Amino acid sequence: MHPPSPEQREGSARRGAQIRRGAVDSLGVGLGIFPLGIALGVLVIQAGLPWWLAPALSIGIFAGSVELLLVGMIAAATPLLTIAVTVLAVNFRHVFYPLSFPLHAVKPGLGRAYSVYAMIDEAYATYVLMPPEKLSSARMLTGQLLMQAYWVGGGLVGVGLASMLPEPIEGFEFALVALFIVMALDAARSKREIPSVVLAGLSVAAAMLAFPGAAVLAALVIFTVLLVIRYLWDRGRGAGASEPLPDEGADPDA
Repeated sequence: MHPPSPEQREGSARRGAQIRRGAVDSLGVGLGIFPLGIALGVLVIQAGLPWWLAPALSIGIFAGSVELLLVGMIAAATPLLTIAVTVLAVNFRHVFYPLSFPLHAVKPGLGRAYSVYAMIDEAYATYVLMPPEKLSSARMLTGQLLMQAYWVGGGLVGVGLASMLPEPIEGFEFALVALFIVMALDAARSKREIPSVVLAGLSVAAAMLAFPGAAVLAALVIFTVLLVIRYLWDRGRGAGASEPLPDEGADPDA
């Protein structure tokens, strides 16, 4: 075999450097993902579901909060249609991520397909704001692979911990509710978003009264409709406010 050429050695060194940078990119995300993965594993065991469901959800879906939500829905034998529509509503934002996510930096093929699949919120936030000259296929794929590894590993650790507990942790299921409460409060830090919080509360109240058997799904649909109405209303008001007012005393027919 011929020894690698200087160009090949230089290319391998660059690739290794990009892989290391991708690993560094994933560290901050892993600090948040790993504990949530543990919570997923514990919830799976405490819900009486098979242990392998935790890694199966983390590998097959890899959608964070949706997986935590699915554990309760699967344990309650929720109809498949309700699960599908709920997942679509919760994760619909991902439809718009590829419009600005730097997929062009990932080589076409299986790597790019995986990058699309692993485009979680944290990966999007990590790479969409990064200068284009710092992006590379090796860096992004390494970061996304490790982000998923933290999630899968956390789930397995949670499964192991829950299996060793002599009794279930009472009220642990509230961890999911607390997670969504924190996410909602974080998203509603400005007065501008108070109407959205009010609309969400009204949607839940209306769904619980009108559709008690499918309150979650109904609330999501009602909330989506109300958000569309609010958007159209705000857009109409903005368009009206942008129209110049006629000068006082001016002749409108002039």
